[in-house]
Amino acid sequence: MSTTNTDETDEERPETDDDELIAEHEKQLNDLLAEVEGPDAPEAESTLPSLGLDMSRRGLMKAGAAAGAIGTLAGCSGIGSSGAATDENSGSNDVPEHTVAPGEHDTYYGFWSGGHSGEIRVMGMPSMRELTRIPVFNPEPAKGYGFSNDTSGMLEEAGDYTWGDSHHPSLSETGGKYDGEYIFVNDKANGRVARVNLNYFETDAILDIPNVQSVHGCCIQSPDTNYVFANSEFRTPLPNDGSDINNPDEYVSLFSAIDPETMDVRWQVEVDGNLDIVDSDKDGRWVLASAYNDEEGVEIEEMTKNDRDFVKAFDVPAIQELVDAGDYREKVNGIPIVDGTKASSHNSGDSPVVRYIPTPKSPHCVEVTPDGNYGIVAGKLSPTVSIIDIDKLDTASDPVDTIVGQPKLGLGPLHTTYDGRGHGYTSLFIDSQVVKWDIEAAVNAEKGSEEPILGKIDVHYNPGHIQAVQAMSSEPTGDWLVVLNKLSKDRFLPVGPIYPDNDQLVYIGNDKDDDSGGMELVSDHPVYPEPHDAIFAHKDKLDPARIWDQADYEGEKEYIGEGDSGVERLDDSTVDVKAYVKRSEFGLRDFTVKEGDEVRLTATNIEGSQDIVHGFAIPEYDVHLALAPKDTREATFTAEKPGVYWIYCTYFCSALHLEMRSRMIVEPRE
Repeated sequence: MSTTNTDETDEERPETDDDELIAEHEKQLNDLLAEVEGPDAPEAESTLPSLGLDMSRRGLMKAGAAAGAIGTLAGCSGIGSSGAATDENSGSNDVPEHTVAPGEHDTYYGFWSGGHSGEIRVMGMPSMRELTRIPVFNPEPAKGYGFSNDTSGMLEEAGDYTWGDSHHPSLSETGGKYDGEYIFVNDKANGRVARVNLNYFETDAILDIPNVQSVHGCCIQSPDTNYVFANSEFRTPLPNDGSDINNPDEYVSLFSAIDPETMDVRWQVEVDGNLDIVDSDKDGRWVLASAYNDEEGVEIEEMTKNDRDFVKAFDVPAIQELVDAGDYREKVNGIPIVDGTKASSHNSGDSPVVRYIPTPKSPHCVEVTPDGNYGIVAGKLSPTVSIIDIDKLDTASDPVDTIVGQPKLGLGPLHTTYDGRGHGYTSLFIDSQVVKWDIEAAVNAEKGSEEPILGKIDVHYNPGHIQAVQAMSSEPTGDWLVVLNKLSKDRFLPVGPIYPDNDQLVYIGNDKDDDSGGMELVSDHPVYPEPHDAIFAHKDKLDPARIWDQADYEGEKEYIGEGDSGVERLDDSTVDVKAYVKRSEFGLRDFTVKEGDEVRLTATNIEGSQDIVHGFAIPEYDVHLALAPKDTREATFTAEKPGVYWIYCTYFCSALHLEMRSRMIVEPRE
């Protein structure tokens, strides 16, 4: 049911010097199809669509993406049908208004991982207006993150890295429903997982996971967030202490179980290959992880030699029983390590603790359906997705039998999301499309069938993650979907050689019998690179604080009231400085310390009105506290240089904001 959309016809397209190169790309990709799909894969069309290759702007981009896939073996293989819906299909009368009038609120919160910025970005949905940013893995001055004692200490204890790469946000659940308490997110760069308190929209814990490098996948255990799970992607020696560095056979990849309250690792499981993305079933038993490089190579040619890789399905209660019984291989850096490799005795009987499920090579991502029946694994190098029946993980004698469907969807399937009406929506990286398909029809169809496809739309360009509202929980809303495109190309004004990404809003509330399956592309949104994934919750799921509650930090930090400002010398080299802050006024007009003193500064915003934020900045000493109403922050520094150092408020707070000053006077030490 696919049709071809082009921005210009073949007759209108002039001859270009790229034609020969594109033809070579076509030949290379078709050669790759036969190689990567393996002998058991569904039969693929032997050529790209022109025989005939689409020579429009979109076609040229698709060829470029395919060429990149050839070069890195990170692309995909399969059919090249082009989708039906284009920009002209957006904005029909049966699509709800996605803009929000001045003073009105969105229906949903959206939480985007910030990628290289190490943050979480909070958007309103469906307007896609940015509401705030939550710094997580990187210092960020606007919120004083990494400048106060508590936040700088947290970053230092979590490895003291200079940057992070936030990837997969995961909302906490109770009873399979988002409970609005926490959001967890992983740092792909440095093997960390962080917890964000959604009462204050503030990071309150970061764990630098022992024994791993690069956590790629992160998810909570549904339905009740008893664990947070993290997949280490890069295989390293265990322990990574300089031994076995030239023996890749001794490198390992670990699946980690984290206590969400203490943010400590409870146990880790060693597996074969490299772990990728992870998702939990809805009953708290199975956790599925996509994986690649079961060859355990260190070079790309070694990693892609075999026709198959293995999705790992972890039986969490069974693993916990082994740990409780002390039946693990060893403790490394204080963490019990369970042997979950294929050769392990724990996997030799009828009830393996880790099931190895064969799929086409280098699968990417696994997402469990909202009803908990299936885990969908995208093919990446295959044009198919594999449907794993979660109930059969316990009953099938052969792991192959857990795969109950394998529809053929298009070039480069990467991620799948759901509307709660039985439909999957899968991003096609090379095709630059989203495909809508019927899950049960795919289970009932022959493997390799395209019949379950209900429609496709073009997106712009090369989509990675794709998320529908609340699709990761048991309560998908089935109305809006966001496509996180890796490239924007010509969609926005040029801004130099590093382009924005393009997040596109799609309405999926209409199940129409047309070439798009009822999907409607609604809007483009340029985003600073590179947000990786997103997750959404109805606004009623959250109840953020408007001002700080002193009880939440009582015993940890001191509240400085209006009569409490002052300076106290503790000894010859240590001074306590305490000051309140309110509109137009610091509690201390000035204070004096001596050269070389350690200054322990405590500042409190005594305002009771929401949205009146104050800053306490001493730039020459790299001090910058951002103080929300009723919040207290501390900073410790050494007054190394004699002189006068002005203190100012970094948030515009009143008509006398510019006059709102204090001075730190540092006297020379005799």
